[in-house]
Amino acid sequence: MRVALFSAKSYDREFFESAKAHFSHELVYFETKLDAATVNLAKGCDAVCVFVNDRLDVTTLSKLAEYRVRAIALRCAGFNNVDLIASQKMGLQVVRVPAYSPHSVAEHTMALILALNRKTHRAYSRVRESNFALEGLMGFDLHGLTAGLVGTGKIGKCMISILKGFGCKVLAFDLCPCESAKALGVEYVGLDDLLKQSDIVSLHCPLTPESHYLIDAVAIEKMKKDVMLINTSRGGLIDTRAVILALKSKKIGSLGMDVYEEEGDLFFQDLSSQVLQDDVFARLLTFHNVLITAHQAFFTSNALSSISMTTLQNLSEIEQGLVCKNTIGIELLS
Repeated sequence: MRVALFSAKSYDREFFESAKAHFSHELVYFETKLDAATVNLAKGCDAVCVFVNDRLDVTTLSKLAEYRVRAIALRCAGFNNVDLIASQKMGLQVVRVPAYSPHSVAEHTMALILALNRKTHRAYSRVRESNFALEGLMGFDLHGLTAGLVGTGKIGKCMISILKGFGCKVLAFDLCPCESAKALGVEYVGLDDLLKQSDIVSLHCPLTPESHYLIDAVAIEKMKKDVMLINTSRGGLIDTRAVILALKSKKIGSLGMDVYEEEGDLFFQDLSSQVLQDDVFARLLTFHNVLITAHQAFFTSNALSSISMTTLQNLSEIEQGLVCKNTIGIELLS
């Protein structure tokens, strides 16, 4: 297959070129995102390979179908940026990488929790300036606290093990509870009960129309005062403006985010020489108890190796007319 790989960074090229040795695909790299304005770059290709901020709406998909593109390969687990109903109608097969390295995201989630709790990011800056005072750096023991996980897929289950290792009581909410998660010692409860009882709330569920703004003003009101909120899943799960108000009122004690609902215009690029245009994001950066990373939870060599190999294997199965187990159907929208 001739594959147009969009949103390609240097590390994407490195790992896909290494993986390509095991396959016969021809890869064409484009740094730009795929959307209606750039879709013409896919002309002459059999498939496109895209990432989290590429936008595959009806307009983009119709052009891909017109160019006789056969497949859309997501090199990620999430699929909220693809109109699955439209893609199915147009005969475009959509595949993904459902489990590249759940440990990478879970470990980054724990890093955010620990950094926010013990304020290591602030302590680092102080020591660099020869300020060795401890005022304002006090944390708390995680041992004995209650952590609530929304979503118990592969990443969620890794989080259960990590949090249990710290001595936390772990609650979980999932539309499809699984026995393997229960075996790890999690207790399934309703979402309202999870929000009311948890000292730490961490999101590990996909973004769907039903889960959009799962954490809004109503949900925040149900949480404990000084709750720690963590999101390493998808930015649209959180109503950012509602969270800002909760930070100002001290209802939310700390916030850790690796994703942001409007990250498409920010993340994965160097904007250090420009004026930040997103006023909501800029407001978040003013809080000392907010820690934001730029969608790097997945970013380990293990994960990138797995992503490149699985993506190219998915495309090979499509090329050979085989059933690809990683195909996304519209049933995942429900």
